[in-house]
Amino acid sequence: MNRTIKEATVKRFHYDNHDQLRRHLQDFIDAYNFGRRLKTLKGLTPYEFICKRWTSEPDRFILDPIIKCRD
Repeated sequence: MNRTIKEATVKRFHYDNHDQLRRHLQDFIDAYNFGRRLKTLKGLTPYEFICKRWTSEPDRFILDPIIKCRD
């Protein structure tokens, strides 16, 4: 995952300051978690996988990921 993030940010773009990098990094992470469908998760996005797992095994979680992700 670190390589994926690095290739999508600092290897492709020049940032004038850390704030630009932080904003782009947050946008990338959000797009990845909510939009990227992964074979290893059987076609689900990371967010969908966590929500599905929380529904079937809520005892594994300290916080409700559905409410937390909406904040």
